[in-house]
Amino acid sequence: MSAVSRLVFSDDLAALVRRRAAAGGVDYPVRRRASIKDVVESLGVPHTEVYSIEAHGRARDFAWLLEPGCRVLIRGAEPPVDVTRPSLLRPRPLAGIRFVVDENVARLAPLLRLVGLDAEYDRAWRDERIAGRALEAGRVVLSRDRALLKRSAVVYGRLVRSARPWDQLVEVLGLFGLLRPPGLLGRCLRCNLELARVDKSEVMDRLEPKTKKYYDQFYICPGCGRVYWRGSHCERMLARLKRAGVRVGP
Repeated sequence: MSAVSRLVFSDDLAALVRRRAAAGGVDYPVRRRASIKDVVESLGVPHTEVYSIEAHGRARDFAWLLEPGCRVLIRGAEPPVDVTRPSLLRPRPLAGIRFVVDENVARLAPLLRLVGLDAEYDRAWRDERIAGRALEAGRVVLSRDRALLKRSAVVYGRLVRSARPWDQLVEVLGLFGLLRPPGLLGRCLRCNLELARVDKSEVMDRLEPKTKKYYDQFYICPGCGRVYWRGSHCERMLARLKRAGVRVGP
């Protein structure tokens, strides 16, 4: 039996493989007992990007040991990804969709909060802290750092392909079926806490004259105390979201 196996990656994953692929896949020499997870990650593809593994006509989990002379089909995500449903590769689903954002996509965090999604971010957090937070709080890690996403504590994640923050937002929303997110003014852009409705009279002394005159509905962050209202800045952001295909509710 040949000591070489062929790994065939779907198109979205093939671009992540660091070894030049032969036509139809990557020839991988099987010299030791190694799980398919370790093999795939050695080629540059974090396990968070893999959603299906098939060998000998059967679905395999990450612990399956690569065998010499076999052909392995490795597929990426097919949107929308539902993190609340168990699968062979991820038998323990999350309670809901919540994120933790790495420093290298830091500007993505306030955009996710802008549309009402829970997105934790702390510039002081290193890889170990982010991975631990993802595990203990059931969060999806968003990063452009492959090493972070290869950590075993990270079950759900996304190696963000886009370079620009607004493109990153659309990429993440599309992947997880969130192109109709909760809506504007759901969370504090600074703290990530849910905003609370506040009576205009309680924040009147903090408002500019034109804001006092033209707006009546206000929200406040229970953490930092920042006041929000749906002014022209919100309308501009809403228009930009709509142009990107995001449907934001009230």
